[in-house]
Amino acid sequence: MSIWSSVVPHERGIAGWDLGGAHLKLALFDASGRLQHVAQMATPLWQGLHHLEDALAAFARDWPLADYDHVLTMTGELVDLFDSRSEGVQALAKRCTQTLGDVRFYAGPHGFIAAGQVAQRATDIASANWYATASWIAEHIASGLLVDVGSTTSDLLLLQDGVVDNRGYTDRERLASGELVYTGVVRTPVMAVTQQLPFAGEWQPPANEHFATMADVYRILGWLPEAADLQPAADGNDKGVAASMRRLARMLGADLSDASAEQWRNVAAYVADRQLDSVSRACQRLISRGLPAAAPLIGAGSGSFLVRRLAVRLDRPYLDFDAYLPASQHGGLSAAVCAPAVAVALLAGRERLAWAC
Repeated sequence: MSIWSSVVPHERGIAGWDLGGAHLKLALFDASGRLQHVAQMATPLWQGLHHLEDALAAFARDWPLADYDHVLTMTGELVDLFDSRSEGVQALAKRCTQTLGDVRFYAGPHGFIAAGQVAQRATDIASANWYATASWIAEHIASGLLVDVGSTTSDLLLLQDGVVDNRGYTDRERLASGELVYTGVVRTPVMAVTQQLPFAGEWQPPANEHFATMADVYRILGWLPEAADLQPAADGNDKGVAASMRRLARMLGADLSDASAEQWRNVAAYVADRQLDSVSRACQRLISRGLPAAAPLIGAGSGSFLVRRLAVRLDRPYLDFDAYLPASQHGGLSAAVCAPAVAVALLAGRERLAWAC
């Protein structure tokens, strides 16, 4: 059955886009509402908008994008390429419409905005991707805690009585409310996660250098999905386990040969636990707002494996974002990795008939 089967049939599919500062994610649905494909590409926007143009061109080579209606949500406006978030929203919207044609931009509770309204709704469009994911999941789960752990940040959204119960909306507000935690499973530097590391029977402070990231930690532990890490390693070298151990050793001012592989795994496990602590504290803060004891954690993002561990620690049931889709793997990538792109397309599928009115 079509996901939007109650809507009058439409001849065109929908392309949902999630434009972040480090990745561009795409979810393609056919005209019947069937999820065809999800994909992501590295787009380091802080290095220039040509990375966005290159990614869009690459997607266009693989898929007939002219056959789809396009809806887009973004977080990339926060990169330091732009002087302000409003400037970033408008610049990104302009580039996307130049390439894709008619695009509708997601503005959270205000729905989908035409390109001509972007300047007036820039604050609502900025970093609203979490609202799309939470709004769609809230239609399927009355109460729960959605935890979307990405490459760089984690979004935590309380769902109460089928409604998104958020206290913040902008990044600043959500950082203050604990609904946005600036930690992720790929790009976060190890030095941002812990101020001490256990090594050779001692506690040692790590170097305050960008020598290793959480991608190295989870690669050493064997937990990181291969498709999750599209960014260069901190030292620009390969992404094998030995190379990741070498980078982690550098955080201690050490060489790879100074300890065994098992010892480096122990260091990595400690760092992983400290990251889990930070997300767990944020979850407990939201849970204290009255979430029922049986309400689940819903995991999304490239770090959904972390949410599974959180559910065990917090003694909560675990549900995966993918469980609410007809199929969970598309092109080798879990739909949960591109949850906002999937959600924004699903929400748009029911609304687009009104766009021409």
